[in-house]
Amino acid sequence: MTSKELHNYEDIISLPHHVSPVHPQMAVADRAAQFSPFAALTGYEDAIKETGRLTKERVELEEDAKTVLDEKLRLLRDRLVEKRDIEVAVTYFKPDGQKEGGAYFTAAGRVRKVDVYEGVIKMEDGARISFGEIMAIEGELFSDFEYYG
Repeated sequence: MTSKELHNYEDIISLPHHVSPVHPQMAVADRAAQFSPFAALTGYEDAIKETGRLTKERVELEEDAKTVLDEKLRLLRDRLVEKRDIEVAVTYFKPDGQKEGGAYFTAAGRVRKVDVYEGVIKMEDGARISFGEIMAIEGELFSDFEYYG
């Protein structure tokens, strides 16, 4: 500031800062928030991210693959009666809750039950995998498995 500009404010420069007796002082965080950028299109950025998120299409198994899968499920269910610590890796499709398609996952661990009535494999960790979503089942139990169709 130049000395001329400083003289323009001489009458008020030494006055104490005004504090309202009626209104409480605004918190520093609130005062800073009034200068934050304004988002005119609330949710637009989230919508763009959702649109860009990729999903996969469900692959439809052929009849032979479905038959093999059914045989593996039957074998697994029968062996669970004799032996409780059977470990498998189940690859399955999980539909997306927000858009078409979904994603493939593999759950590995011990099988607790093959529930034919509910149509699910119940894993020891609590996972429930629907028969209709299963793409493949692998494990030591199936190492000698041969399908004669």
